[in-house]
Amino acid sequence: MRQSAGELFHLGSDQFRGAGAAALKRLRKRRGLSPAGLARALVALAEDLHQPSLPSLASVQRSVARWESTKPVMPDERYQLLLAHLYARTPAGELQLGVGSDFAEYLHVLGLLGESERRTAELRTFVLRAATDVGGGMLALLAPGTQAGLAAALADPSQTDELTISGLSSVVSDVNAQVGSLPMTRLRLLLSPAVDAARRLLAGPVPEPLLPRLREAAVSAFMLAGRLAFETRDDTVSHALYADATRHARLLAQPWLQAGVHMSHALVTLYSAQRLVEARRLVDQAVHVARTGESSLVRARAHALQAEFAARAGHDQQAQTALGLAWYDIEVGRADEPAPTGCSSAHLRGFEGVCELYVGDSAAAHDRFERSAEVLSAPREQVQRAIVTTDQALARIRLGEPRAAAELLHQCVAAASTTGGRVPALRLRQARRELRPWRREDWVADLDDHLMDALGG
Repeated sequence: MRQSAGELFHLGSDQFRGAGAAALKRLRKRRGLSPAGLARALVALAEDLHQPSLPSLASVQRSVARWESTKPVMPDERYQLLLAHLYARTPAGELQLGVGSDFAEYLHVLGLLGESERRTAELRTFVLRAATDVGGGMLALLAPGTQAGLAAALADPSQTDELTISGLSSVVSDVNAQVGSLPMTRLRLLLSPAVDAARRLLAGPVPEPLLPRLREAAVSAFMLAGRLAFETRDDTVSHALYADATRHARLLAQPWLQAGVHMSHALVTLYSAQRLVEARRLVDQAVHVARTGESSLVRARAHALQAEFAARAGHDQQAQTALGLAWYDIEVGRADEPAPTGCSSAHLRGFEGVCELYVGDSAAAHDRFERSAEVLSAPREQVQRAIVTTDQALARIRLGEPRAAAELLHQCVAAASTTGGRVPALRLRQARRELRPWRREDWVADLDDHLMDALGG
């Protein structure tokens, strides 16, 4: 008898859960722990982390058995966090979160058991936050075995190998993934050793075949470091890092990467020094380079930024033309897109809103901002969501709805405080200036109090 699609789905789900339970048991045994030993370790961890006390050892041991049974039960959120902390450290107490670590395998196991990607990302953030609280750094993000290779390469760059460069790239990716989840100052400290390592390897006699991979990792590190320096108000260092990223990107046959550097640098230039002309020149360079590259999504973002900067300068027709090109680039797409997170329809709606705000209709701008904010829900998108929502509030002010705008701005204050984003804070202050005609209203005073408490002004 043929099985229905639903039955096949459930069969597959059962197989995944069974594989997850078996992998969870292997993790425990790899640590030399019996079910009772794991129960004791979790009880001790709960106490060390100042978590609510767990039930009796017998009860915890029964929970362990349920997780590892032939019909496994998912560990609840409390146990998930405790297991994450347990597997984040080696038996010797060394923090290891990178690819190939027990911690990485544990997060994969949760996925097999049916846990969402959002939850596993949260667990990673919780553990990384705790690690940086006690001084953990870049080494924790390296895959097991990579630390020794990196140390050898730094002592003698001619010993650099593929694994070392991959490890360096993974650190940059891991830090980048935490933007919006961890404070910018903490991320900058995490990334700093990777930037230093990239500089030292580039200055040494790295094997010639590996230079392109190293330069690619270095460009990503310098660009992210430049953004984090900007976010932490270190503008001189930020521009120097972008100059390094630009110089090395030009040596690579990857126009989309060079365009990405120009776009990021353009935004930093605009918001750190309010130099619209210089920032627009960088965006034009990004468009020129992106046209010769293989990434349609990077071209879309470059055209969208070009549209925003044209609108800021009051050039309506230029803005509309650039937006049309951006939508064309999004719709073209390609299966082998090298920058899959380069741009999205949600981002383009945000750009359309900005253009409407400067050279169009405030009602249309508001609606586009609202639709954009609704789908910017991932942790990595929280900075962008705060920016879009602040612009939505600005549109409401211009539509004669200042009190509704203030209510939106309260959400933005919380988001800007959580992410530590500099641009959301700047946009918030711009919106607050437009509320001056209502400065004597109680609801404006409440917003001012919130701004002062969260952002210091």
